[in-house]
This record gives sequence, C-alpha cells and structure tokens, in this order.
Amino acid sequence: MLHEWLVLIGLTIGALLPIANPFSAAPVFVAITQRMGRSRRTQQARMAAVYMAFLLLGAFIAGALILKFFGISMPALRIAGGLVIARVGFSMLNPEPSHELQPEDQDAALDMNDIAFTPIAMPLLSGPGSIAVTISLATSVDKTINHIPVAMGIVIVSFLSWLVLRSSMKVVDLLGSTGVNVLTRLMGLILVCIGIQFVADGFIDLITDKEIVARIISVYSG
Repeated sequence: MLHEWLVLIGLTIGALLPIANPFSAAPVFVAITQRMGRSRRTQQARMAAVYMAFLLLGAFIAGALILKFFGISMPALRIAGGLVIARVGFSMLNPEPSHELQPEDQDAALDMNDIAFTPIAMPLLSGPGSIAVTISLATSVDKTINHIPVAMGIVIVSFLSWLVLRSSMKVVDLLGSTGVNVLTRLMGLILVCIGIQFVADGFIDLITDKEIVARIISVYSG
C-alpha cells in the first residue's frame, strides 16, 4: 500500500504543480508586495498557500458530490478537464505572460491590505485549471482510503508554492525574466501533454462504458 500511496502522491504533484506554477506567480507576488515589510510579505505568502490548500481540498472533497448532483459522468469530466488544462497549457506557451496582471490591477493590489486570497491564491495558484485537475483526481481514485495520499499531494504542492513565494525575491533574481518565461513555457508544454492524456483517457472510458456499449449494440442489432 505504501508504494501505491507514493505513486498517487507523485501523480498528484506532477499534475498540479505545472498548472499552479508558483514560479510564474512569483514576479506578480513581488510586484504587489513591494510596499510591505519582510514579515508582512512572509505572512502573505503563508496565507496564500493556506488558502490554496483549502480551495483545492474543498474541490477534491466536494467534487464527486457536485458531479453526482448535476449528473456529470467521470469520462465527461476527464474530457472537459483535459480541454481546460490543455487550453491553459497553450496559453502558457504563448509569448505573452499568462500570469501578468494589468497595470490597473497591480495598482489596486498595491493598496490592498490582504492580497493572499486574491489575486495570489485565486486565481494565480488555484484557478479553474487547478480546480479542474483536482476534481478529475477525485473521480479517478478507486478506493476511499486512497483519497488520503491525493490530499497529501495537494498539501505538498501548496507547501512548495509557499516556499517559492516566500523566496520570491531570490527566485526572480535567480531566474530573471528570461528564466521565468522559459520555465512557464516548459510547464505549459507539460500541461498540454497532461490535458491531451486526460482527453484520451476520458474518450476511452466513454466508448468502453458498459451502458453506452449496450446502447450501441441495441441500436445496430435492432
């Protein structure tokens, strides 16, 4: 069971970290916390990671209930989630920075006392793409006990995001604008691959679903 849990934790981190992409959120965090002291900036980074963890864990726990309420099948969610992830990935491959705030938004953020929830945690770190991935992970877990390692993976991604934000000044100085852009494009390519894989898996599940196969057979046999 330990090996299975380690695999699930790794898969969760691999799926979530590229789309959360705290490295590309670091320059935004630096820009809107430049008037804050070091302790205040550290506190905002910590709260952003906490908000991120609660948002994604909430989506993970309630995702299955939401699908059942609206009558959405797991294959349909995987396909839809894959399209969303791939779209985000393609936007990250675009030369224009995908996580850059508009000048007016930056000015407003500079005057805010608390920027941890908006815009850092939502939508930069745990936006629609991250939520879609989290719900897809919830539907792909076959055992109730295996929800634990996936939740652990979500917490680890949030922790890693906190580390990056806390050290954002050093991260931006180390990578530079070119480094951040290269890393963003690399993670965008990974996201495109993950999204296509989600769509493929969802399509395979859809065409091999017993009810759908039975309907197709009844149509052609009738």
